[in-house]
Amino acid sequence: MSHDDDEPVGRVLGRRQALVLLGVGALALAGCSTEAPVDCVVRPEQMEGPYFVDENLDRSDIRSDPATGVRVAGTPLALTLTVLRADGGGCQPLPGAVVDIWHCDAAGDYSDIASEGTTGTKHLRGLQVSGTSGRTAFTTVLPGWYEGRTVHIHVKIRTTGADGKAYEFTSQLYFPDELTARYLATAPYQAHGPADTTNKTDQLYQQGGDQLLLTPTEADVDGTRGYRAAFTLALDLTNTKVGTDDAMGPMPMPTR
Repeated sequence: MSHDDDEPVGRVLGRRQALVLLGVGALALAGCSTEAPVDCVVRPEQMEGPYFVDENLDRSDIRSDPATGVRVAGTPLALTLTVLRADGGGCQPLPGAVVDIWHCDAAGDYSDIASEGTTGTKHLRGLQVSGTSGRTAFTTVLPGWYEGRTVHIHVKIRTTGADGKAYEFTSQLYFPDELTARYLATAPYQAHGPADTTNKTDQLYQQGGDQLLLTPTEADVDGTRGYRAAFTLALDLTNTKVGTDDAMGPMPMPTR
């Protein structure tokens, strides 16, 4: 099967930049306090791709289809995303931001996509609204892979810019190649075989993916051996170029 996340279809996005602050573990929870100062550095926003569906699914655990309650197969991943505001004299937690994530399943398919034969399903999609600490938490599974792309998770943050208008940041999060090679060799991923693209050979990863790299650690997730990862994104809400709508517009969907 072939997907076209890496193709400049619809409106072509350049290497637009947004302020993204990386952080894991205690650093992510510490934010940007004076006790634990953290530099906010410019990182790339990346293309939305054709598989975002605005399902408005406000839920932390995105593993199941809401209609059936059946969870997709895969290794559990507990993912914490913290959103900060980097403008206005320093990094501060950004409450009230809508954080969406979505990704493919172990077989490389996205839910609710006609060309995938998954219309009406809604697994591996969901949103959370950041609290006073800017923190959101998701429980999902490690993603599978599909032709021409390295393993990744999509993330979209929607909030209000400094000008009072809608602000949208969209990017993709990646995994170390060593980790993906290891877990793709286990069930249920092994049925799909080894990935044909790694971080080093992925076109989008070459556009700053090393600055969007998760560092998962093994952990217990809901009583099952899985992984945990934390990532922090700091947004410059005065940057109206970055904050514009990231929708791809009409585009052809790939065929099987």
